[in-house]
Amino acid sequence: MVSTPHPEDHRSGFIALIGRPNVGKSTLVNQLVGEKVAITSPVAQTTRNRLRAILTMEQAQMVLVDTPGIHKPHHLLGERLVRSARSAIGEVDLVLLLLEGCERPGRGDAFIVNLLRQQSLPVVVALNKWDKVPPANQDEARAAYAELLADSDWPVHCCSALDGDGCAPLTEAMAARLPQGPQLYPPDMVCDQPERILLGELIREQVLMHTREEVPHSVAVTIDRVEDMPAKGSGPGRTAVLATVLVERKSQKGILIGKGGAMLKTIGQGARLQMQTLIDGPVYLELFVKVVPDWRSKPARLAELGYGQDA
Repeated sequence: MVSTPHPEDHRSGFIALIGRPNVGKSTLVNQLVGEKVAITSPVAQTTRNRLRAILTMEQAQMVLVDTPGIHKPHHLLGERLVRSARSAIGEVDLVLLLLEGCERPGRGDAFIVNLLRQQSLPVVVALNKWDKVPPANQDEARAAYAELLADSDWPVHCCSALDGDGCAPLTEAMAARLPQGPQLYPPDMVCDQPERILLGELIREQVLMHTREEVPHSVAVTIDRVEDMPAKGSGPGRTAVLATVLVERKSQKGILIGKGGAMLKTIGQGARLQMQTLIDGPVYLELFVKVVPDWRSKPARLAELGYGQDA
Protein backbone atom coordinates (compact mmCIF):
# COMPACT_ATOMS: atom_id res chain seq x y z
CA MET A 1 0.00 0.00 0.00
CA VAL A 2 1.40 3.40 -0.96
CA SER A 3 0.51 6.94 0.07
CA THR A 4 0.43 9.59 -2.62
CA PRO A 5 0.57 13.26 -1.52
CA HIS A 6 -2.64 15.16 -2.24
CA PRO A 7 -4.19 18.54 -1.49
CA GLU A 8 -5.30 19.20 2.08
CA ASP A 9 -8.99 18.80 1.19
CA HIS A 10 -8.46 15.29 -0.24
CA ARG A 11 -10.07 12.50 1.79
CA SER A 12 -9.30 8.81 2.03
CA GLY A 13 -10.11 5.85 4.22
CA PHE A 14 -11.63 2.41 4.66
CA ILE A 15 -15.38 1.78 4.51
CA ALA A 16 -16.93 -1.50 5.73
CA LEU A 17 -20.12 -2.63 4.01
CA ILE A 18 -22.23 -4.26 6.73
CA GLY A 19 -25.60 -5.96 6.41
CA ARG A 20 -27.53 -9.20 6.41
CA PRO A 21 -26.73 -11.91 3.83
CA ASN A 22 -27.93 -11.25 0.28
CA VAL A 23 -28.71 -7.57 0.86
CA GLY A 24 -26.60 -6.60 -2.16
CA LYS A 25 -23.20 -5.65 -0.71
CA SER A 26 -21.15 -7.27 -3.47
CA THR A 27 -23.41 -5.89 -6.19
CA LEU A 28 -23.01 -2.40 -4.73
CA VAL A 29 -19.21 -2.75 -4.58
CA ASN A 30 -19.15 -3.63 -8.28
CA GLN A 31 -21.51 -0.77 -9.12
CA LEU A 32 -19.48 1.84 -7.23
CA VAL A 33 -16.09 0.72 -8.57
CA GLY A 34 -17.41 0.30 -12.10
CA GLU A 35 -15.83 -3.14 -12.52
CA LYS A 36 -16.58 -6.65 -11.35
CA VAL A 37 -14.36 -7.27 -8.33
CA ALA A 38 -16.80 -9.17 -6.08
CA ILE A 39 -18.87 -12.22 -6.98
CA THR A 40 -22.63 -11.90 -6.80
CA SER A 41 -25.38 -14.50 -6.53
CA PRO A 42 -29.04 -14.84 -5.54
CA VAL A 43 -27.82 -17.36 -2.95
CA ALA A 44 -27.34 -15.88 0.52
CA GLN A 45 -23.91 -15.83 2.21
CA THR A 46 -22.01 -15.57 -1.07
CA THR A 47 -19.12 -13.43 0.21
CA ARG A 48 -16.42 -15.30 2.15
CA ASN A 49 -13.23 -13.32 1.63
CA ARG A 50 -13.00 -9.85 3.11
CA LEU A 51 -12.41 -8.26 -0.28
CA ARG A 52 -11.18 -4.66 -0.55
CA ALA A 53 -12.21 -2.71 -3.63
CA ILE A 54 -10.78 0.73 -4.38
CA LEU A 55 -12.78 3.67 -5.71
CA THR A 56 -10.61 6.63 -6.68
CA MET A 57 -12.16 10.04 -7.38
CA GLU A 58 -10.62 13.47 -7.75
CA GLN A 59 -11.50 14.52 -4.20
CA ALA A 60 -11.31 11.17 -2.40
CA GLN A 61 -10.17 7.57 -2.44
CA MET A 62 -12.46 5.03 -0.78
CA VAL A 63 -11.36 1.51 0.10
CA LEU A 64 -14.56 -0.54 0.23
CA VAL A 65 -14.37 -3.60 2.48
CA ASP A 66 -17.01 -6.11 1.33
CA THR A 67 -17.80 -8.33 4.32
CA PRO A 68 -19.74 -11.60 4.73
CA GLY A 69 -23.37 -11.11 5.73
CA ILE A 70 -24.01 -11.15 9.46
CA HIS A 71 -26.17 -14.19 10.23
CA LYS A 72 -26.64 -16.98 12.76
CA PRO A 73 -23.80 -19.42 11.96
CA HIS A 74 -24.38 -23.18 11.71
CA HIS A 75 -20.78 -24.43 11.38
CA LEU A 76 -17.20 -23.32 12.05
CA LEU A 77 -16.87 -21.62 8.66
CA GLY A 78 -20.03 -19.60 9.36
CA GLU A 79 -18.70 -18.59 12.78
CA ARG A 80 -15.47 -17.33 11.24
CA LEU A 81 -17.26 -15.43 8.48
CA VAL A 82 -19.47 -13.60 10.97
CA ARG A 83 -16.42 -12.89 13.15
CA SER A 84 -14.71 -11.45 10.07
CA ALA A 85 -17.63 -9.12 9.36
CA ARG A 86 -17.87 -7.95 12.96
CA SER A 87 -14.13 -7.39 13.31
CA ALA A 88 -14.11 -5.26 10.15
CA ILE A 89 -16.21 -2.68 12.00
CA GLY A 90 -13.31 -1.91 14.31
CA GLU A 91 -10.77 -1.54 11.51
CA VAL A 92 -12.35 1.12 9.28
CA ASP A 93 -13.06 4.84 9.19
CA LEU A 94 -16.72 4.58 8.17
CA VAL A 95 -19.49 1.99 8.06
CA LEU A 96 -21.95 1.70 5.19
CA LEU A 97 -25.00 -0.12 6.54
CA LEU A 98 -26.98 -1.80 3.77
CA LEU A 99 -30.64 -2.54 4.41
CA GLU A 100 -33.12 -4.14 2.03
CA GLY A 101 -35.46 -1.27 1.28
CA CYS A 102 -37.98 -3.49 -0.51
CA GLU A 103 -38.59 -5.57 2.64
CA ARG A 104 -39.74 -4.56 6.10
CA PRO A 105 -36.92 -4.44 8.67
CA GLY A 106 -36.53 -7.60 10.72
CA ARG A 107 -34.73 -8.87 13.81
CA GLY A 108 -31.51 -9.34 11.86
CA ASP A 109 -31.51 -5.68 10.87
CA ALA A 110 -32.24 -4.59 14.45
CA PHE A 111 -29.34 -6.73 15.70
CA ILE A 112 -26.90 -5.04 13.31
CA VAL A 113 -28.20 -1.56 14.10
CA ASN A 114 -27.74 -2.19 17.83
CA LEU A 115 -24.25 -3.54 17.15
CA LEU A 116 -23.30 -0.37 15.28
CA ARG A 117 -24.76 1.86 17.98
CA GLN A 118 -22.15 0.46 20.34
CA GLN A 119 -19.38 1.81 18.07
CA SER A 120 -18.15 5.38 17.80
CA LEU A 121 -17.68 5.21 14.03
CA PRO A 122 -19.70 7.34 11.62
CA VAL A 123 -22.39 5.38 9.74
CA VAL A 124 -24.09 6.00 6.41
CA VAL A 125 -27.25 3.98 5.64
CA ALA A 126 -28.26 2.74 2.19
CA LEU A 127 -31.77 1.41 1.57
CA ASN A 128 -30.81 -0.87 -1.30
CA LYS A 129 -33.09 -2.49 -3.91
CA TRP A 130 -35.16 0.70 -3.92
CA ASP A 131 -36.05 -0.02 -7.56
CA LYS A 132 -38.23 -2.86 -6.24
CA VAL A 133 -40.31 -0.54 -4.03
CA PRO A 134 -43.47 0.68 -5.83
CA PRO A 135 -43.77 4.49 -5.67
CA ALA A 136 -47.02 4.17 -3.73
CA ASN A 137 -45.20 2.23 -0.98
CA GLN A 138 -42.05 4.34 -0.68
CA ASP A 139 -43.28 6.61 2.13
CA GLU A 140 -44.33 3.58 4.16
CA ALA A 141 -40.93 1.92 3.58
CA ARG A 142 -39.07 5.08 4.64
CA ALA A 143 -41.21 5.32 7.80
CA ALA A 144 -40.51 1.68 8.74
CA TYR A 145 -36.76 2.22 8.51
CA ALA A 146 -36.96 5.60 10.22
CA GLU A 147 -38.45 3.77 13.22
CA LEU A 148 -35.62 1.22 13.12
CA LEU A 149 -33.00 3.99 12.97
CA ALA A 150 -34.64 6.27 15.56
CA ASP A 151 -32.25 8.05 17.93
CA SER A 152 -29.42 7.91 15.39
CA ASP A 153 -28.16 10.75 13.21
CA TRP A 154 -27.08 8.46 10.38
CA PRO A 155 -27.87 9.87 6.93
CA VAL A 156 -30.11 7.58 4.85
CA HIS A 157 -29.89 7.18 1.06
CA CYS A 158 -32.19 5.16 -1.18
CA CYS A 159 -30.40 3.42 -4.04
CA SER A 160 -30.31 0.49 -6.42
CA ALA A 161 -27.00 -1.36 -6.58
CA LEU A 162 -28.29 -3.16 -9.65
CA ASP A 163 -28.94 -0.19 -11.92
CA GLY A 164 -26.92 2.50 -10.11
CA ASP A 165 -29.82 4.81 -9.33
CA GLY A 166 -29.04 6.89 -6.24
CA CYS A 167 -25.44 5.63 -6.02
CA ALA A 168 -23.81 8.97 -6.93
CA PRO A 169 -25.28 10.88 -3.94
CA LEU A 170 -24.42 7.91 -1.72
CA THR A 171 -20.80 8.00 -2.91
CA GLU A 172 -20.54 11.74 -2.24
CA ALA A 173 -21.99 11.30 1.26
CA MET A 174 -19.43 8.61 2.09
CA ALA A 175 -16.52 10.64 0.74
CA ALA A 176 -17.53 13.67 2.80
CA ARG A 177 -17.38 11.64 6.03
CA LEU A 178 -13.90 10.22 5.50
CA PRO A 179 -10.91 11.82 7.22
CA GLN A 180 -8.54 14.02 5.25
CA GLY A 181 -5.65 12.04 3.85
CA PRO A 182 -3.65 11.07 0.76
CA GLN A 183 -4.32 8.33 -1.76
CA LEU A 184 -3.60 4.93 -0.20
CA TYR A 185 -3.40 2.95 -3.46
CA PRO A 186 -2.38 3.74 -7.05
CA PRO A 187 -5.29 5.48 -8.82
CA ASP A 188 -5.70 2.72 -11.44
CA MET A 189 -5.99 -0.08 -8.84
CA VAL A 190 -9.52 -1.41 -8.21
CA CYS A 191 -8.88 -4.42 -5.94
CA ASP A 192 -6.15 -5.54 -3.54
CA GLN A 193 -6.87 -9.28 -3.69
CA PRO A 194 -4.29 -11.60 -5.30
CA GLU A 195 -5.25 -12.76 -8.78
CA ARG A 196 -5.55 -16.40 -7.64
CA ILE A 197 -8.25 -15.54 -5.11
CA LEU A 198 -10.23 -13.64 -7.75
CA LEU A 199 -9.93 -16.57 -10.18
CA GLY A 200 -11.20 -18.97 -7.51
CA GLU A 201 -14.11 -16.68 -6.69
CA LEU A 202 -15.15 -16.55 -10.36
CA ILE A 203 -15.38 -20.36 -10.39
CA ARG A 204 -17.35 -20.40 -7.12
CA GLU A 205 -19.75 -17.80 -8.55
CA GLN A 206 -20.60 -20.12 -11.44
CA VAL A 207 -21.22 -22.98 -8.98
CA LEU A 208 -23.60 -20.73 -7.04
CA MET A 209 -25.43 -19.80 -10.23
CA HIS A 210 -25.89 -23.26 -11.70
CA THR A 211 -26.22 -25.85 -8.92
CA ARG A 212 -28.98 -26.89 -6.58
CA GLU A 213 -29.52 -25.48 -3.10
CA GLU A 214 -27.69 -28.34 -1.34
CA VAL A 215 -24.38 -27.63 -3.10
CA PRO A 216 -23.39 -23.91 -2.99
CA HIS A 217 -22.45 -23.44 0.67
CA SER A 218 -20.51 -26.73 0.71
CA VAL A 219 -18.16 -25.60 -2.06
CA ALA A 220 -14.66 -24.17 -1.88
CA VAL A 221 -12.22 -23.62 -4.75
CA THR A 222 -8.45 -23.90 -4.79
CA ILE A 223 -6.35 -22.61 -7.67
CA ASP A 224 -3.67 -25.27 -8.07
CA ARG A 225 -1.67 -23.72 -10.89
CA VAL A 226 -1.61 -20.65 -13.12
CA GLU A 227 0.92 -20.49 -15.92
CA ASP A 228 1.40 -18.73 -19.24
CA MET A 229 1.23 -20.98 -22.30
CA PRO A 230 3.28 -19.73 -25.26
CA ALA A 231 1.61 -19.01 -28.57
CA LYS A 232 1.49 -21.77 -31.16
CA GLY A 233 1.92 -20.69 -34.76
CA SER A 234 0.07 -17.45 -35.45
CA GLY A 235 -2.37 -17.85 -32.54
CA PRO A 236 -2.11 -15.90 -29.28
CA GLY A 237 -0.69 -17.28 -26.06
CA ARG A 238 -3.03 -18.43 -23.31
CA THR A 239 -3.15 -18.49 -19.52
CA ALA A 240 -3.66 -22.00 -18.18
CA VAL A 241 -5.61 -22.30 -14.92
CA LEU A 242 -5.93 -25.60 -13.07
CA ALA A 243 -8.41 -25.58 -10.19
CA THR A 244 -10.04 -27.99 -7.75
CA VAL A 245 -13.61 -27.63 -6.50
CA LEU A 246 -14.08 -29.09 -3.02
CA VAL A 247 -17.41 -30.48 -1.82
CA GLU A 248 -18.43 -32.36 1.33
CA ARG A 249 -20.38 -35.33 -0.07
CA LYS A 250 -20.25 -37.70 -3.05
CA SER A 251 -23.79 -36.73 -4.00
CA GLN A 252 -22.66 -33.10 -4.32
CA LYS A 253 -19.78 -34.18 -6.54
CA GLY A 254 -22.28 -35.94 -8.78
CA ILE A 255 -24.42 -32.80 -9.04
CA LEU A 256 -21.38 -30.65 -9.82
CA ILE A 257 -20.16 -32.94 -12.58
CA GLY A 258 -23.60 -33.61 -14.02
CA LYS A 259 -24.67 -36.16 -16.59
CA GLY A 260 -21.77 -36.83 -18.92
CA GLY A 261 -19.87 -33.95 -17.32
CA ALA A 262 -22.39 -31.38 -18.62
CA MET A 263 -22.70 -29.33 -15.42
CA LEU A 264 -18.95 -29.06 -14.88
CA LYS A 265 -18.57 -28.02 -18.51
CA THR A 266 -21.19 -25.27 -18.06
CA ILE A 267 -19.49 -24.03 -14.87
CA GLY A 268 -16.10 -24.05 -16.58
CA GLN A 269 -17.33 -22.18 -19.64
CA GLY A 270 -18.93 -19.44 -17.55
CA ALA A 271 -15.86 -19.07 -15.33
CA ARG A 272 -13.49 -19.03 -18.31
CA LEU A 273 -15.36 -16.15 -19.95
CA GLN A 274 -15.17 -14.13 -16.71
CA MET A 275 -11.48 -14.97 -16.31
CA GLN A 276 -10.71 -13.76 -19.82
CA THR A 277 -12.14 -10.37 -18.88
CA LEU A 278 -10.10 -10.30 -15.67
CA ILE A 279 -6.85 -11.39 -17.33
CA ASP A 280 -7.55 -9.60 -20.62
CA GLY A 281 -6.59 -12.59 -22.74
CA PRO A 282 -7.45 -16.19 -23.68
CA VAL A 283 -7.74 -18.71 -20.83
CA TYR A 284 -7.51 -22.49 -20.74
CA LEU A 285 -9.37 -23.75 -17.65
CA GLU A 286 -9.29 -27.29 -16.28
CA LEU A 287 -11.51 -28.17 -13.32
CA PHE A 288 -11.40 -31.13 -10.95
CA VAL A 289 -13.91 -32.03 -8.21
CA LYS A 290 -12.77 -33.51 -4.90
CA VAL A 291 -14.79 -34.74 -1.90
CA VAL A 292 -13.47 -33.55 1.49
CA PRO A 293 -16.04 -34.57 4.15
CA ASP A 294 -17.12 -31.80 6.54
CA TRP A 295 -14.37 -29.40 5.45
CA ARG A 296 -16.36 -26.42 6.79
CA SER A 297 -16.02 -27.76 10.35
CA LYS A 298 -12.30 -28.61 10.28
CA PRO A 299 -9.96 -25.83 11.52
CA ALA A 300 -6.91 -27.18 9.65
CA ARG A 301 -8.79 -27.39 6.35
CA LEU A 302 -10.27 -23.91 6.81
CA ALA A 303 -6.77 -22.54 7.42
CA GLU A 304 -5.51 -24.20 4.21
CA LEU A 305 -8.33 -22.54 2.28
CA GLY A 306 -7.61 -19.12 3.73
CA TYR A 307 -10.45 -19.01 6.27
CA GLY A 308 -8.30 -18.57 9.37
CA GLN A 309 -9.32 -17.34 12.80
CA ASP A 310 -9.83 -13.82 11.43
CA ALA A 311 -11.07 -14.86 7.99
